[in-house]
Amino acid sequence: MKKKVIVTGGTGYIGSHTAVELISAGYEVILIDNLSNSEASIADRIGEITGITPILEVFDLCDAERLESFLRKNSDIEAIVHFAAFKAVSESVSKPLKYYRNNLLSLMNLLEAMTVHNIPSLVFSSSCTVYGQPGILPVTEETPVQPALSPYGNTKQIGEEIIRDTVTANNRLKAVSLRYFNPIGAHPSSRIGELPRGVPENLVPFITQTAIGLRETLLVYGNDYNTPDGSCIRDYLHVVDLAKAHVEAVNRLASGKNKTNYEIFNLGTGNGTSVLEAIESFERISGKKLNYKIAGRRPGDIEKIWADPSLANQELGWKTVSSLDEAMRSAWKWEINIRTKTD
Repeated sequence: MKKKVIVTGGTGYIGSHTAVELISAGYEVILIDNLSNSEASIADRIGEITGITPILEVFDLCDAERLESFLRKNSDIEAIVHFAAFKAVSESVSKPLKYYRNNLLSLMNLLEAMTVHNIPSLVFSSSCTVYGQPGILPVTEETPVQPALSPYGNTKQIGEEIIRDTVTANNRLKAVSLRYFNPIGAHPSSRIGELPRGVPENLVPFITQTAIGLRETLLVYGNDYNTPDGSCIRDYLHVVDLAKAHVEAVNRLASGKNKTNYEIFNLGTGNGTSVLEAIESFERISGKKLNYKIAGRRPGDIEKIWADPSLANQELGWKTVSSLDEAMRSAWKWEINIRTKTD
């Protein structure tokens, strides 16, 4: 019998890539998604990549009764990998209650259901935004959590606190929070990748959509930061590398290798790359010159941050293997594929 893992937000960008890696590692995967920012067809694309199409349950985790009904019919769940959340930093600034209601209520419903149904393990999709603007770089897991610069970041901070308190109160429950930095790129098959609705919030889909002609101009938000070229610095990691870390976290909890009932790991490359350097990388791999212009700073954006991933390297046995150029190349291949083919 394969061990069952639920992936919430499983048709989303990171969720779909993680589902592929979990299936490839021998797990039976069940996806839960409300399809607010993704398509049901992603489950079929996962099947095309892996040879196994996961079950997709379409409902909202904020609906506690629907979640309860689902879990009553599905026993022997080994772990839940929880991605389902709204994630746009700037939208969270303008619509904070939308983010607090969705991101926190869904998590609380999930933890309550896990307690009732004796589901032992949770892997939580957290974020480097919990560090705010750190005073010392690179960021380790011991870096103090700063006041969040956006409601989105605050939901990740509060979410971690909710998980920590719940695990403390229920010693049958184990959890890992993965604080990731900036995932980019797409699966090498070009069957799944980042496909935001509307104007992209994240840099790389904005880059690729501009390059292919969907957007007239790429906006660079700020060139007056205290960085070498004035643009923000981030730690960009390939989404497939990121997805594999979730498999390692599930394996760690399933095998009892966790050292405490609640663990936290940073997931990044350990290298900081500015927005303008990322643009240069894309231009280099694509041979295209991007039409970009400098815009004002964006509310909620952090000036510079990158990871010290050594704890994840040591404890999870995980590290990034793909370069920035490789991630950009996969993102560009994905963009070309989705604009030239239809299902």
